[in-house]
Amino acid sequence: MVATTPALSPVKARIVNAALELFAEHGVGGTSLQMIADHINVTKAAVYHQYRTKDEIVLAAAESELARLAAVLDTAAAAGSPDRVREELLIRIVDLAVERRRMESTLLGDPVIVRFFANYQRYRQVMRRLHRMLMGDDAGPRANVRAAMLLAAIGGAVMHPLVSGLDEATMRAELLRLARRFLDLPD
Repeated sequence: MVATTPALSPVKARIVNAALELFAEHGVGGTSLQMIADHINVTKAAVYHQYRTKDEIVLAAAESELARLAAVLDTAAAAGSPDRVREELLIRIVDLAVERRRMESTLLGDPVIVRFFANYQRYRQVMRRLHRMLMGDDAGPRANVRAAMLLAAIGGAVMHPLVSGLDEATMRAELLRLARRFLDLPD
């Protein structure tokens, strides 16, 4: 089990949620502390009182998203047999991607976040756990590429302009159908 991050205070959670919304719209580099403060109707000094730097906010935002993913893994792990765990994991990953579809582009494509995650031990631990649960004992380059393709496809699909007007239920159903097919699971 991966260690969880401590819960944020309501004030810090408000700042992080505002930052995530702004990061999704403007990217990390295009979001200033002043924009975050304006978004939640406080002064920039009030934001600085909670977080000394923008990097601390980026870290807290990344941790917040990792905590969501870790919770998905914990829930799926409790499903029982490996096949049931895998099915539950697929459902929950798709649900999380659809629910957070505005955030997906930031998490998958923002260079600041990508660089941060590439060097962040907790991210690597969560990804290893996700890979084991999704791919089972299948290891090596083939399994790594399959897992990466599946996760990238889910993340890319939810934010693609071709499906921007698609309702959540249809998006979920199609993503699950295709993910099961990709992993050779029953529909």
